[in-house]
Amino acid sequence: MARPIGIYEKATPKHLTWLERLTFAKELGFDFVEMSVDESDSRLARLEWSKQERLDIVKAIYETGVRIPTICFSGHRRYPLGSNDPVLEAKSLETMRQCIELAQDLGVRVIQLAGYDVYYEDKSPETRTRFIKNLRKACDWAEQAQVMLAIEIMDDPFINSIEKYLAVEKEINSPYLFVYPDTGNVSAWHNDIWSEFYLGHRSIAALHLKDTYAVTETSQGQFRDVPFGQGCVDWENMFAVLKKTNYQGPFLIEMWSENCETVEETRAAIKEAQDFLYPLIEKAGLC
Repeated sequence: MARPIGIYEKATPKHLTWLERLTFAKELGFDFVEMSVDESDSRLARLEWSKQERLDIVKAIYETGVRIPTICFSGHRRYPLGSNDPVLEAKSLETMRQCIELAQDLGVRVIQLAGYDVYYEDKSPETRTRFIKNLRKACDWAEQAQVMLAIEIMDDPFINSIEKYLAVEKEINSPYLFVYPDTGNVSAWHNDIWSEFYLGHRSIAALHLKDTYAVTETSQGQFRDVPFGQGCVDWENMFAVLKKTNYQGPFLIEMWSENCETVEETRAAIKEAQDFLYPLIEKAGLC
């Protein structure tokens, strides 16, 4: 396909080196891999990679031809920008600056941020105000580094629609802030898909392809590990809307198959997702 299609790092075998991971992705036909910097110690440690470690990744990119254009930075679940704890708030800004510097060194263009003011703390008007204040600081750093920040539509009511993101975008008023929707998360909250993408199409940096179970009066929904085609996403309508709104950006298949018992089992899981999604993408004229 001409359109860039990538795979989430957590869909690939966890034990692989980056050269092996990019090679694995290339063998499956992907153009890029989205790196994860989550709240675990091991992945947060990437923010302190040495120059040599960073150079090794750049060399792997050039050797394989498979890019790493995006980082999924969910470390802010642990260190949220809106935290009531000044220590955690300071850490959120420190990790944000480090992630921007890492992106610069690796040639990453977009850092996806989790759309939470806080995750493990109680939300309040104060946590939102703090989130906005610190997001503005982060955007200043992003502008200086020429690295885009993009807020994910989340499994949390704080920013669970593109419409809510657009309100934040107006408040921040930065040319380096975008939105990174997730087909499953947008669908799970019963958003009007046409309105969401029609109003927000100029602000979209990239798009996650994922299925979910919907939020209902009796269920909190399920936002990961839902097999494609078994959740609430109306895929034909979703791709038709993306076609009508002229979305030209990349697709990222978001899966969590890194802990499969064998590499072949992981490969089969990814291939199953491709076999489901690619015919629909082609039918909609999005390839």
